[in-house]
Parts: sequence; C-alpha cells; structure tokens
Amino acid sequence: MKRRIFLGLLGIGGLAGAMPGLVSARPKLDLARAPDLEPLALSEAEWRERLSEARFEILREGGTEPSFSSPLDKETRDGEYRCAGCDLLLFTSDMKYDSGTGWPSFFTHVEGHLLTELDLVMLIPRTEYHCARCGGHQGHVFEDGPEPTGLRWCNNGLALRFVPATSG
Repeated sequence: MKRRIFLGLLGIGGLAGAMPGLVSARPKLDLARAPDLEPLALSEAEWRERLSEARFEILREGGTEPSFSSPLDKETRDGEYRCAGCDLLLFTSDMKYDSGTGWPSFFTHVEGHLLTELDLVMLIPRTEYHCARCGGHQGHVFEDGPEPTGLRWCNNGLALRFVPATSG
C-alpha cells in the first residue's frame, strides 16, 4: 500500500472516531412546540410573496447573513424580537446581550416558540433552531453564553422583526 493512501485512510479513520465526540459536544435541548401554537404551512410561492429575497434565503433555505450586517445586533431599546416569517414572539430585549459575534444574541428564548435540529452543513455538528410556528431558520445555539443559561442563541437579524415597547 502506498504511503499516501495509508495516511489518507488513517486520517479518515481518525475523523470517523472523533465524530461521536463532536456530535455529543453540541448542545442538545429538549424543546417542544407550545400546545396552543398552530403550525403555519405556506407554499414556496406564498413565502416568496411574503418575504424579501434576502429573508427568504435565510428563513426558508437556512442561509446566514454576514456578521455585523444587522442593525438588530446593536439594538438596545426595550421591545420584542419576533419571527420575520410569521410574527411569533421569540425573544424579548431582557433576553438579549452583546456577544461580540456580529449577530443578535440571546441567552434564553420564549418557551415553546423555538425548536432545534442537528445541522451538519459545515461537517461540524451544530444545533440549529427555527421558529416553532412557521419553521423559519433563525440561527444556531452554542454553549458559550452568559449565566444563567450558559447558552448563546445566535440569530440572523433578517430572520427577526423588532417591535419597540410602547411607552405609557
């Protein structure tokens, strides 16, 4: 056996052996849809009519906007962060913090309004989360956030709509 082939097989075997460890390293959250939340199902044409092209790419195709491109990353007013696809409340300003990553980040979420799944797109297992009503891709959750949860819900700004709190 040629040395190059042997080293290649050895490398593939090492990666295969490491995969269970990588998969178990991601946050695994046991989330369930709120019982009173009715799923929203629209055709691709209906979603395209409802969303801009950029929002469609993120919410319906799992895209990611460039870091530091969303004004919501630096939003500091009191208010609500809602799904840009169906207007479901996902986060409040009390849940937000500046992670320094360039995307709006939250340490927790509104219970029953987000669901998760395994994402292997980049070959490194990650936990993707999406809106529990419309299934719109929001972002990924990581275990490097602040207390009390230790989680960072890293969200695409285009996947959200900010609604400022009303005074009075």
